[in-house]
Amino acid sequence: MKAAICTKYGSPEVIIIQDIPKPNPSKQQILVKIMATAVNSGDVRTRSLDAKGILKFLMRIVLGWSKPRKPILGTVFSGIVESVGNKVTTFKAGDKVFGMTGFNFGAHAEYIVVNENSHVLPKPENAGFDEAAAIVFGGQTAIYYLHKAKITQRQKAKVLILGATGSVGIAALQIAKYYKANITAVCSTQGEQIVNELGAEQILLYDKEGIFQCKENFDIVFDAVGKYSKNQCKHFLNKNGIFVTVKNGYAAETLQQLQLLKKLFEQGHLKAVIDKIFLLEEIVEAHRYVDTGRKKGNVVLKISHHQ
Repeated sequence: MKAAICTKYGSPEVIIIQDIPKPNPSKQQILVKIMATAVNSGDVRTRSLDAKGILKFLMRIVLGWSKPRKPILGTVFSGIVESVGNKVTTFKAGDKVFGMTGFNFGAHAEYIVVNENSHVLPKPENAGFDEAAAIVFGGQTAIYYLHKAKITQRQKAKVLILGATGSVGIAALQIAKYYKANITAVCSTQGEQIVNELGAEQILLYDKEGIFQCKENFDIVFDAVGKYSKNQCKHFLNKNGIFVTVKNGYAAETLQQLQLLKKLFEQGHLKAVIDKIFLLEEIVEAHRYVDTGRKKGNVVLKISHHQ
């Protein structure tokens, strides 16, 4: 099978396409023929070892010292179950699934084996493979941080989303809307139309106005790009306001998050926003594009021709 191998840490060119043996599922695993995956900020951060000081040291310990221990990056996938281990009861060959792999990575390839009890579910009924892959990373991260900010315990929370047009920001806007929040979205003029269509009540354009001039107070301030500190944003918070940022640690994954994403997509509360689609062979270009920091929504990697 073809797979994108990250040969060392560095620029997008460190990734090369190689032929490697197709994996075989063990007794409790399923073999998935991947139809689509995504290149997201997590993949780019891993490839480039984008961190400073002690954080870079910790990333090397977790991910691998001189190169990624798991050389096939990619943390989200959608596809078709090709075969199952002899103890598998949840899935069968032919099932259409989607899922997330976290620090196991492995999705930038034609096939992947995952445990039947890992973070994998039947894909949303009404989602194409591209859409199913696109909603996972941003959606899971947004759910993690919005729940951390106790959005479920607040009536009509006022939420400020910094970086509202990345994959996390776009998902956060839609998921916060599902929880009946009032949204103020911060983005550039280029992203104004998207956040307007997704239902933001207010839009602050950082390339036209100083966002820190905003005098409103919020229940939740969510930095969806990891560029801001609590200190910079404290004047936005009301008395019991909570600041959360993707910069602080890893958004722990749960099957419940995936179940919620499936439900929200099937019920029409969540749309997949796809900026560009690349082929697996174009993965270097995909990384270059995500590196620019200008993507709106998700960058999808098409692995197989869809059935």
